[in-house]
Amino acid sequence: MTDLLTEAFKKAQNLPEDIQNELAKQLIQDIESEYQWQETLEQPQSSFLDELARKALNESSQGKTKKIGFDEI
Repeated sequence: MTDLLTEAFKKAQNLPEDIQNELAKQLIQDIESEYQWQETLEQPQSSFLDELARKALNESSQGKTKKIGFDEI
């Protein structure tokens, strides 16, 4: 544990119990979100991108797309 996190916990222990519990809930949610984000980043994205590319090519071959310039987006 870092010194800064230790300091934060020391300060928090002087707060009323209900505020400590709220801080704990928020911290747990943040930690869980961080784990989920890390898992997402570790997963290969190529299959998702491949699917998007296939869909775009399919729509293009069916005439469902139109050519436009960047200034028209």
